[in-house]
Amino acid sequence: MRIDIISAVPELLHSPLNTSILKRAQDQGILELVIHDLHDYGKGKYRHIDDAPYGGGAGMVIGCEAISKVLDKLLAERNYDQVIFMTPDAQVFSQPMANQISSAKSLIFLCGHYKGIDERIRETYVTQEISIGDFVLTGGEIPACAVIDSVVRLIPGVISDEQSALNDSFQDGLLSPPVYTRPAEWNGKKVPEVLLSGDFKKIDEWRQTQAEKRTQTRRPDLLKE
Repeated sequence: MRIDIISAVPELLHSPLNTSILKRAQDQGILELVIHDLHDYGKGKYRHIDDAPYGGGAGMVIGCEAISKVLDKLLAERNYDQVIFMTPDAQVFSQPMANQISSAKSLIFLCGHYKGIDERIRETYVTQEISIGDFVLTGGEIPACAVIDSVVRLIPGVISDEQSALNDSFQDGLLSPPVYTRPAEWNGKKVPEVLLSGDFKKIDEWRQTQAEKRTQTRRPDLLKE
């Protein structure tokens, strides 16, 4: 998979996208990540990319010109499955969305900043819009990192134990059950006996029951869905 990320503050992206599983995916050639600094396409000596909003009001808006330049360049070079804009006024990201996006071959992530981007860019180029929740951040860089991490770990070969990703919370509409490791007893607290039994049928049943209980307690809204 190739992912191009367009950002006004690319410094926010380098560390989270170049460590742990994402770094390993790149080292293995499974993932190609390319970060584009929007200021490289800005106007004038100071590479301006924003301006005051028409109609007045607080904040600055990223204009059409710089974004269209980088998008036109990228879209002329290859076909992209989606041009994704990270914005709080979009559909909230979910595991099913991650599953769907993970099958793509090439993606563009456009990160908003300041007060947002000119609406005409959204109308002209953007094919999918994603929010990570009903709150506002300084820009779309952190949300983009969250979505990319969620998507890339689902690509075959990225995680050595692919079954692990399939057992994550939300894959079956439930939260994951509790997990334990050695020692079998710690501070007087023991691991449930069923997990030590070696009876995998009973273990699967226990995990299913615990997943349902945890979901009912913590996220009953998922059961309604």
